[in-house]
Amino acid sequence: MATQELDLYEVFLRSRRGLDHKHVGSLHAEDHEQALEYARDVYTRRSEGVSIWVVRSSDICASQEDDSDSFFDPSDDKPYRHAMYYELPKAVDNM
Repeated sequence: MATQELDLYEVFLRSRRGLDHKHVGSLHAEDHEQALEYARDVYTRRSEGVSIWVVRSSDICASQEDDSDSFFDPSDDKPYRHAMYYELPKAVDNM
């Protein structure tokens, strides 16, 4: 099968329990099962990971850097969103 007919998948790998998945690369595959197998073969040859995610690139929706000012507009006019304005009960005061 030619590369043009295969879907592009993004690969995310978690190296140890408790850590976040990190983007490690991309690959072409026919379906998600094949993408998982390819990702295992390519990105975990030396037992680097404990978990793999594969996501079809066309299914990813992302914000654009050019729109970051308006998209990530700070909520300074909404102080109630900041946890520092809440009093914690003594039972949970160690948070």
